[in-house]
Amino acid sequence: MQPTASLSETGQRRRTLRQQTLRAMLVLVLALELAFAGVALLFVLKPMAQRSADDLAGLMVLSAQTWAELPPQTRPAFQQELHNRYRLSLLPGMQPPADDGVTHGLYIGFVEQSLQQRIGHAVYFRRQTDAQGHIWLWTSIPAGGRDIGVGFDTRRIQTQPIRALLIGLALTLPLSFLLALWWARRISRPLVSMEQAAAGLARGDTPQRLPQSGPREIANLAAHFNQMAERIDALLQARTTLLVGVSHDLRSPLARIRLALELQRMAPTPERLDQIERDVLAMDRLIGEVLQLARGLRAQAAEDLVLKPWLQERLQMHDEWATSRGATLGVQCPDDLHAWVDAAALQRVVDNFLTNAVHYAAGPITLQAGPGSSPGRVRIAVLDRGPGIPADQLDAVFAPFTRLDSARTPGHGSGLGLAIARQLAQQHGWEVGLQQRDGGGLIAWVEAPVSSIHSV
Repeated sequence: MQPTASLSETGQRRRTLRQQTLRAMLVLVLALELAFAGVALLFVLKPMAQRSADDLAGLMVLSAQTWAELPPQTRPAFQQELHNRYRLSLLPGMQPPADDGVTHGLYIGFVEQSLQQRIGHAVYFRRQTDAQGHIWLWTSIPAGGRDIGVGFDTRRIQTQPIRALLIGLALTLPLSFLLALWWARRISRPLVSMEQAAAGLARGDTPQRLPQSGPREIANLAAHFNQMAERIDALLQARTTLLVGVSHDLRSPLARIRLALELQRMAPTPERLDQIERDVLAMDRLIGEVLQLARGLRAQAAEDLVLKPWLQERLQMHDEWATSRGATLGVQCPDDLHAWVDAAALQRVVDNFLTNAVHYAAGPITLQAGPGSSPGRVRIAVLDRGPGIPADQLDAVFAPFTRLDSARTPGHGSGLGLAIARQLAQQHGWEVGLQQRDGGGLIAWVEAPVSSIHSV
């Protein structure tokens, strides 16, 4: 069994996009040139050549007949006039030329056909060179009971359509090649850059950003690639943050467990076992949140959610715990406000905001719902009167393991709640954010679509 060719070897054997485009454009241009030449020959040049040949044949027959009918003394002047003005010559008594098998060209063939129709038998031309080196074609035409030779200078046939088409083809092909080369480079350049960036990404390099220029499809493709590169970059940074954060947050409970185990050997007490159990549960909770953040939550089908009773249910779930911490919960929401959401995901986001508010802010906490920042959106917010967050840190706290102990009471949570909330929002096409509240405190909000059968 022969080994399978690698991706790079397979790519090297194939033509590049530039080569394929250049070849296709050259074939197309050549086909168009030939098609145009064929149409021009068939419908323009051929009828013109036939008419011109018929006129020349008619002039030759008329000249021979006129000469035969003229008085002998006027014939030399007539012959001279034909030679000077029409480049025709007459030679009385010339025998008809035999068919020598020589083809004198397409135009002369039309002249022969026209003469044959006029005099009733086949006509052939004989080639002859005069003293000045000019080429004449001679044939014999019956007139006045005799054969009269009629010849014409080939210089009177000034049109050369076949040569003109060949010259035009020879001139346009190089121009077509240059145009095709320029266009192929224009098309392939952004794709080559994208291929190089994708190859670097496959090698594990830092994703590069591509210029979003060129045709709409190429620009859109570059924009999608840049979005993918940004997400990969964010995933790589999140992975590093997760590894560092987990290792850091597991050290403290592990150290306490080791210390408790040593002390338990020397002097066993139930309290130390309880402490070990609490540390193990905290570690298990942390690992569960990390895995949840790493995997994301499986999205469920969206449904029509009536917000006011749903928010009241959330309040009841936290009311007893909030009261024990000195907080009071309230709901502000219109009765007919609906949202089109994954209820389980929205519950996780709102519960996270509400838990943070209860942890860090004693006093009144309000669950509020109303119109969003744009039509077709509804905003659900949790408002508290706690210490708040500095304005320059409002976005930073969404990063995993971020805790602002200087602004919030230390020692609560793993620092993953807001990161999970943002991940859920991005997964469902929602928006989340934090903002400072007038008079002190914080507003944590999420915006989701309004139900399609209701409007805000």
